[in-house]
Amino acid sequence: MTGALFEITFYLAAPFWLLMIFAPTWSGTARVAASPLTVLPVLAVYTVLAVPVFPELWTAVSSPDIDTFRDLTALAGGAGAVWAQVIAWDLLLGQWMYLQSRKLGLSPLLMGPLLVLTILLSPFGLLLFLAVRVARLRRRETLAA
Repeated sequence: MTGALFEITFYLAAPFWLLMIFAPTWSGTARVAASPLTVLPVLAVYTVLAVPVFPELWTAVSSPDIDTFRDLTALAGGAGAVWAQVIAWDLLLGQWMYLQSRKLGLSPLLMGPLLVLTILLSPFGLLLFLAVRVARLRRRETLAA
């Protein structure tokens, strides 16, 4: 069961990513992206995976060190729980980036690849988005002056 839950975790988030990437200007996408409830199915999977390994999970987060974290992720439920947590936070991050891009008037042709990068390697996607965001905000300030 743990393997199946691990596998479906991304697919629970995928519809929201698809909307933001392939239907960015549809009004429904903005409404969906504005809701933090999109992560509830992923958090349900997280809970199912995390509860059986809660002692190990608690140890890893309350006294973090590399060996304790390695021990947690060596457990199927521990690795699955960490994966579900990453998927949930990446989705919330992607939603924020999407909403910010709409406010800033960024092109969907720019945001699509940035969101895909965020799905795959969220820290790099976020760093690039933050750089684009700063550039857009500075440009707005310059034009307003």
